[in-house]
Amino acid sequence: MNRRIITTLGFSGLFLLLMSGAALAGDPSGANTGGQAAYDALYAGKSVTDAIGHNAVSINFVWTLVTAFLVMFMQAGFALVETGFCQKKNAAHVIMTNFVIYAIGIAGFFICGFAFMFGGAGGIASLGGIAPLDGILEIASGWGIIGTKGFFLNSGGTYDVGVYALFLFQMVFMDTAATIPTGALAERWKFSAFCIFGLFISMISYPIFGNWVWGGGWLSKLGVNLGLGHGYIDFAGSSVVHAVGGITALAGALVLGPRLGKFNKDGSANVIPPHNIPMAILGTFILAFGWFGFNSGSTLAGSDLRIAVVAVNTMLASAAGALTSMLIMWKKFGHPDPSMSANGMLAGMVAITAPCAFVNSWAAVVIGMIAGALVVGSVFFVERTLQVDDPVGAISVHGACGLWGVISLGLFADGAYGDGWGGVAGSAVRGLFYGDAGQFLAQLIGAVTCFVFIFILSYTFFKVQDKIMGIRSKPEDEIAGLDIPEMGINAYYDDPRPFIY
Repeated sequence: MNRRIITTLGFSGLFLLLMSGAALAGDPSGANTGGQAAYDALYAGKSVTDAIGHNAVSINFVWTLVTAFLVMFMQAGFALVETGFCQKKNAAHVIMTNFVIYAIGIAGFFICGFAFMFGGAGGIASLGGIAPLDGILEIASGWGIIGTKGFFLNSGGTYDVGVYALFLFQMVFMDTAATIPTGALAERWKFSAFCIFGLFISMISYPIFGNWVWGGGWLSKLGVNLGLGHGYIDFAGSSVVHAVGGITALAGALVLGPRLGKFNKDGSANVIPPHNIPMAILGTFILAFGWFGFNSGSTLAGSDLRIAVVAVNTMLASAAGALTSMLIMWKKFGHPDPSMSANGMLAGMVAITAPCAFVNSWAAVVIGMIAGALVVGSVFFVERTLQVDDPVGAISVHGACGLWGVISLGLFADGAYGDGWGGVAGSAVRGLFYGDAGQFLAQLIGAVTCFVFIFILSYTFFKVQDKIMGIRSKPEDEIAGLDIPEMGINAYYDDPRPFIY
């Protein structure tokens, strides 16, 4: 086994190995024979280093799964934020979309989304290095566009423990992207139309762009193929997850139209107050907690000690974004707006998600501050200039700040991490400010590709869907509130409207 693993684990790893024989025994079902083989090898006097290596992989498995569980809990955060920012009469409807997207997303990603995205990703070294995911469709050598293995987690020999761990981690990422539009399209979206959308984003739009970045596709190969840095990099999903969700939300909101009463005839906007700010703030804290798993877990390796830098950078950017938004609103309107402060924190975390492993702490603060200012300006631009109705600010938080996040990597990556990234060995990842204009160009190409591809595909989907089935609720239902007409139940027991059984 290689010297790096032994050095990383040291005597503590050997001690852990010897004290955890049961953990090394592997899966008694026989689906994973690697653990039992290492156990047998150790006690047969064969190779202690092989057994230590197995323990390192086991640590990575546990790390990946636990951080995936944290990301899954972010669904609760999104549900509370979006429901709190919307009106009381729609609370059951809004939180139901956040709940059901989880189940629909799992189904779609299981059927084909995962295969399209990661079918050609190859072996994940930190999860054992086995490479059943070696099927990718290329338009030319090195220019992959979609995966071809892993349908139903079985095709192509992908019934493998490493593949399953990757599926779980990536599935909850996909669901984060899928739940972002539920806030922007809230309070006037037909539930039946929403359900079809859940299949579209989990099976088609998110996986295809994700393949280009994380699944061995063409954007990730810009370094190898065109000499642009290390290729397009998005460490944990500023674009793959957040910008995809935010841009999809923009396309959907344009087709769906604003809520009744949002805009006056002269184009001026009316404030439609949220019904529960404490709920939204609590949801923001839950998201901030889950974000440590979101970003740090993207190493897919608990043995990669860069996780400390990733976690601290995430925390710093969140604070910088929240404080910047709060101070801007305080200065502009005379009070520290709670809702914009919460969105500022989310904006900081969205932006740092792409560069979190590649930048120093001071850069994380700057990136978060810019995101905090950007989200304020973007919210007013989307509402007052574009006249797009977004009840929760998802287009700005996730779309605008997600794109800023991947661009910021091309500026602030300091060369302390990433040697070998994207198949480019011999140097770590550096941005424009550290001498690599090629990396900055790769980031710009990726950001533009994300916006153009996702917007056109999503806008087309929503227009076609609207023609076929209609995606907007009835005006009378929207006025009364969607809880009773669509859910058949009130969100709160003190609501005087009757239940429908």
